Amino acid sequence: MNKTFRETDGPRHVAIIMDGNGRWATMRGRPRLFGHHAGAKRVREVVEACPDLGIKYLTIFAFSTENWKRTQVEVAGLMSLFRRYISKEARALKKQNVRVRFIGDRVRLDDKLINLMDELEQLTEDCSGTNLTIALNYGGRDEVARATQRLAQDVADGNLDPACVDEETLPRYLDTHVLPDPDLVIRTSGEARISNFLLWQSAYAEYEFVDTLWPDFTAEELGKLSKSYAQRDRRYGAVKT
Repeated sequence: MNKTFRETDGPRHVAIIMDGNGRWATMRGRPRLFGHHAGAKRVREVVEACPDLGIKYLTIFAFSTENWKRTQVEVAGLMSLFRRYISKEARALKKQNVRVRFIGDRVRLDDKLINLMDELEQLTEDCSGTNLTIALNYGGRDEVARATQRLAQDVADGNLDPACVDEETLPRYLDTHVLPDPDLVIRTSGEARISNFLLWQSAYAEYEFVDTLWPDFTAEELGKLSKSYAQRDRRYGAVKT
């Protein structure tokens, strides 16, 4: 029997691999950066839809550790887009009561972008609505490696007993240590891979791979995926008796 969808049935934490910007632009005879700008506009609609769908946490994959392999023109354009997005959307996010966090390694990012990221986090730190986490220069393997380094340093410093390390220990060192694990991971554009995104955190997440290119992804489609999630029987390895 199908359940009637209620806000509490849906995913509390949705993570999205926003794929397809380049192809969306190419299909229109435009440069790839045109697609990235269109994709950035789509983020606003999705963020605004979260409260009505009961989505408390939204994590979006903006730029991976592997994306540095793209052309210098595209990378530079993306970094400019990130700076512009933060500057333009900061006040609106604050007004919408959205708490913003960034995850990923900031070492390779330029100082201006890092400062804008810090300022946006500080501006919205008291917001209690949607928690928007932006993965920027992020890779799941890189995150686990950095977390392991910090864990190993605590062991070396005598602050952590290696005999006490278990699967509950490492998450405290991850970039996402203040966030719940994602319930639902969505990838747009028809690709069926996770591309090094939230490897540890998504161990029990439900996945949806949709054909829609990210600039065409709508709040309505997010709502449909949330309802689909509500129909799933999540047992976390157990068997119902």
